[in-house]
Amino acid sequence: MSPTESPPVIATIERSGRRYTVTCRVAFDGIEYVGRLWFAEEGWDQTGVPDRGALPGRSRDEVLDLARRIPAEELGMRHRRALSEKRTFLRLRRVTEELLTKIRYMNQIAISMRDGLLDAEGAKQEIELTERQLHECVDRIRHNAGIQE
Repeated sequence: MSPTESPPVIATIERSGRRYTVTCRVAFDGIEYVGRLWFAEEGWDQTGVPDRGALPGRSRDEVLDLARRIPAEELGMRHRRALSEKRTFLRLRRVTEELLTKIRYMNQIAISMRDGLLDAEGAKQEIELTERQLHECVDRIRHNAGIQE
């Protein structure tokens, strides 16, 4: 699935008079494919609330098939669990995840340079750019701390 492609819809459930679309995001972790269910109230612009449970499989299709076989009653229980564990400081979480992603990227650039896959000057420029972006992330932490969503 490309970054712009929407995750596949698994089901629609109804809880407390509201309808929720259940989608499944699948990622490959280097060993297996792992799916995670997301619950979004119909009409929401946001991505929804993730279920903490993982759905492992040998392929993306196997994970999606497994997700589609989950009975509506269990989806309802997973939705309840997801809501009870919902993060309330999402803006801060997003900035924190972005910060970690940039740190990992900077590390990968340094490793690639040391392994001779990138030239020193190009790597230096990329590291400097990433460092500036890291400072911008740190500045945004202050503005997003304490804001509940």
